[in-house]
Amino acid sequence: MIWNEARECMSRDELNNLQSARLRKVLNRVYHNVEPYRKRMQEAGLEPGDIGGIEDISKLPFTTKDDLRDNYPFGLFAVPMSEIVRIHASSGTTGKATVVGYTRKDIDVWSCVARCCAMAGLGRNDIIQVAYGYGLFTGGLGGHYGAEHLGATVVPMSTGNTQKLIDMMVDFGATGLMCTPSYLMHIAEVIEEQGLRDKIKLKATLNGAEPWTENMRKQIEERLGIEAHDIYGLSEIMGPGVATDCHFHKGLHIFEDHFYPEIVDPKTLEPLPDGETGELVITTLTKEGIPLIRYRTKDLTSITHEKCECGRTTARISRFTGRSDDMLIIRGVNVFPSQIETALLTVDGITPNYQIIVDRVNHQDTLAILVEVEERFFSDEIKELENLQKKIEHAVHQTIGLHAKIKLVEPKTIERSMGKAVRVVDKRKLV
Repeated sequence: MIWNEARECMSRDELNNLQSARLRKVLNRVYHNVEPYRKRMQEAGLEPGDIGGIEDISKLPFTTKDDLRDNYPFGLFAVPMSEIVRIHASSGTTGKATVVGYTRKDIDVWSCVARCCAMAGLGRNDIIQVAYGYGLFTGGLGGHYGAEHLGATVVPMSTGNTQKLIDMMVDFGATGLMCTPSYLMHIAEVIEEQGLRDKIKLKATLNGAEPWTENMRKQIEERLGIEAHDIYGLSEIMGPGVATDCHFHKGLHIFEDHFYPEIVDPKTLEPLPDGETGELVITTLTKEGIPLIRYRTKDLTSITHEKCECGRTTARISRFTGRSDDMLIIRGVNVFPSQIETALLTVDGITPNYQIIVDRVNHQDTLAILVEVEERFFSDEIKELENLQKKIEHAVHQTIGLHAKIKLVEPKTIERSMGKAVRVVDKRKLV
């Protein structure tokens, strides 16, 4: 089943012509409406007319997360606020949000999620539960709008109540589910424990917001008797629906009529050929609210432009092998160690020594932080330690939006390093 054959099965020449026309249009928009882009292009000696087509895209400067942070909150918006109908945001490296704005047409681009659903074999006769978080995070509403655009019946479950989700999955006869892969693994365990495998009608899932392996996908499929699909997106670009894999699971198809992908060497920033691993760079070709030119995602992958067995001609990216920065993805939330450090330094009574420990227990991410406290606290009443622990927990939660288990330890407990301090220990095994 193909949602949009006219777009997903175009010839490369047709696609390149469409991309070139859309790139020229978006360059004119940012050059005339977004001062930071105009200044950056002028510094490079470029005007929109110097870019003839998509083949000239490497002449353009890159955009990074720092650009969004430096122009917080609305400095990169390309339309007046009267045309912005929605704001979403993700956490930034300093605790400030990375803000993105959507026009009505931008919201409509979440139809790409409908393509993802169709690629997973779902259609208007299906009942789809959306168990990503709703709110400023794009996962919940992005999945919701896309499934509605498909014509499916949407159950806006969000996260936090696994038993209710499973009860409704059984009662409503849900056939599709959107959530993180680790959460789906937990759902599978509860279904097995309660002997409900034969009661569910689930046939396909769309899972993203965190890295996972092919082995994990196969485990999920075997335990639930379904087909699990990988969906990729990032809030800066649009949210979910940038790419997903088809029934052949040989890479994620990028919807190139909306998002132009490049792979560059993360050190030299030079373009890399198909098959070589590098950093994924995306240019938004249709976004109005906050178009991004050559946005460095920091995600490491490779790309192929070969036609897929499914018939689609869109480029495919392989599963991500890591990132070119120090960002962690914990329960679908982007977390930088520097954010946690910033939060810790707001609390009196602790030393600058700490260690972040990320693990996966029962297929769900856990976050613990070892914090060295001043010697005096270990000679005070236990209540003082408890109060300090609560202060730290609150500061971390306020900064990253996640609850962390705080363990207070005596000075010099955390191992010292002769070189760079080991601030993060990631024990997760994605199998």
